[in-house]
Amino acid sequence: MYVTGRYPLLVGAGAVPVILGSVGGIPAWAGAAAWLGLCLLLLGIDVLAAPNPRQVSITRAGPTKVLRDQATQVTATVVNTGTRALRIRVRDAWQPTAGAATGTAVIRIEPGASGRVITSLLPRRRGELRSAGLAVRSAGPLGIAGRSTLIAVPGSIRVLPPFTSRRHLPSRLARLRELDGNTSVQVRGQGTEFDSLREYVRGDDVRSIDWRATARASATMLRTWRPERDRHIVIIIDTGRTAATRVDDGVRLDAAMEAALLLSALAAQAGDHVHLVMFDRAVRARVTGRDGAALLPALVDAMVAVDAGLIDTDWDAAFAQARLLTTRPSMIVVLAAHDDPEASRGFLGALPLIPAHTHVLVAAAQPEPTEAPQSDAFEAAARERARWDADRMVTALSRAGVDALSASAEDLPPRVADRYLALKALGRL
Repeated sequence: MYVTGRYPLLVGAGAVPVILGSVGGIPAWAGAAAWLGLCLLLLGIDVLAAPNPRQVSITRAGPTKVLRDQATQVTATVVNTGTRALRIRVRDAWQPTAGAATGTAVIRIEPGASGRVITSLLPRRRGELRSAGLAVRSAGPLGIAGRSTLIAVPGSIRVLPPFTSRRHLPSRLARLRELDGNTSVQVRGQGTEFDSLREYVRGDDVRSIDWRATARASATMLRTWRPERDRHIVIIIDTGRTAATRVDDGVRLDAAMEAALLLSALAAQAGDHVHLVMFDRAVRARVTGRDGAALLPALVDAMVAVDAGLIDTDWDAAFAQARLLTTRPSMIVVLAAHDDPEASRGFLGALPLIPAHTHVLVAAAQPEPTEAPQSDAFEAAARERARWDADRMVTALSRAGVDALSASAEDLPPRVADRYLALKALGRL
């Protein structure tokens, strides 16, 4: 049962007859009691006269997956299984982060007919978002009360990472094609594969001359090279407490996911194998053995339900998990924040566990520097201290032979992709 706004007005309107009755000699308390009794009687009659809202059958339809911050719609079809016409208010009970449009839908359904309730959603959080059911209200003929119930028709929608860094992919793929020999650009260096033979021209590296081919031909022949394929790229995403730090409009974990998706898409096009582990003190997600078109869907599906935990990461166990993914990684990308060498001793101590001849890149999203008001000395001092600690950490990583970079949440994915391409161009990957 529920009461509309008309019922308090009805009760308040009784002040007039009570006052008039008291003037005519009727005690005020008796007049008030009589009016309240009448109001309660009308309330009961209106509730009993309201159609039963449970005499409906509801089915759901709509997408099962959607990107975060992408508008979508879900539809509930309501069938009147009773013998009376229904005029009902229906609200789909989605959780707040689903971004369901506020308000209720009013529909009239004849017996045996059906109506539709369309709810617009704008999900603001990754993961599985659910609706407990549909709240249905039917009003009585007087409009002062009615019946209400919750029809348990559970609904859910899987909200995926948005992969907004996808816009950087075409330009990086063009550079990759240049490195891969689809244009006139050819590279030579450690760890490259033979591509083809061509005639030597002035300015070429004489170390690439193929003397056997030259002896068979009438001109000096030169070997051209292309970046190696079938490299193994291991991506470790830290899901510990530092991943929950606010960076720009999101958290570090979301920025790390964007960087991992862009790098994976690029590496898959380059013919490399990508492995992913999301870890703090336990494996939160793992993807391995997926290549080509199946890689990105597997990564996105694995990332959906992972959130940062308020615990410190066990880096010995994290690198042990990386070794289980592949025994010969060519590059390990650690997407984690290490702002202070003293607080990152566990991470620095675990670096010797990484196999030799493996390039290690540590990348982190940092808040964009902003000018603090002069009156806010504490905020300015804290920002300066954070910048100083980050510089000390980069120095410590460099001494350990680790490549380190930091950028804003928006710039981190393209910078990680650019570092991967730079290693390809140098023949180190």
